Amino acid sequence: MKTCNVMIVGVGGQGSLLASKLLGKLLLSKGYDVKVSEVHGMSQRGGSVVTYVRFGDKVYSPVIDKGEADFIVSFELLEAARWTEYLRKGGTIITNTQEMNPMPVITGAAEYPKNLVDTMRAAGFTVDALDALSLAERAGSSKAVNLVLMGRLSKYFDFTEVEWMQAIDASVPPKFKEMNERAFALGANA
Repeated sequence: MKTCNVMIVGVGGQGSLLASKLLGKLLLSKGYDVKVSEVHGMSQRGGSVVTYVRFGDKVYSPVIDKGEADFIVSFELLEAARWTEYLRKGGTIITNTQEMNPMPVITGAAEYPKNLVDTMRAAGFTVDALDALSLAERAGSSKAVNLVLMGRLSKYFDFTEVEWMQAIDASVPPKFKEMNERAFALGANA
């Protein structure tokens, strides 16, 4: 199998690291060689967080270069647009439609770009956009956006629901298991 590259991008505190951990556990359980690399910006201050997940028969590097990502999973709309140069031709962006104002917008030095989904599609990208925040709240917590997005990503892979649930069980505390499973199902079925 050729190496598959997934970038998980978001803003600090959104749960992107848990999403990469869950995906990594699932892939390891299926016997893939998996490399996960976490790149923290000013994550504790609401800055960008990027995680690379690479898997296949043999993976030599944990880093995804520009034009190599098969998937970009984004927790926030502007973050999706910011990382498009990393997507390969024919790759897919799965993005939450939530908008979180970065510091230049908060201070009035810039405006949040309009119509980002349409702009990314017009540039030739395949964009699967959903309101993951609303679905997470329906599941029981706004913090479950990560599981909603993993549920959506699951539609692009051949792993069974049972395999995904086992990865969730191995990644989250038992008291949050049911809520995370609901969030995953809402994302998968959105």
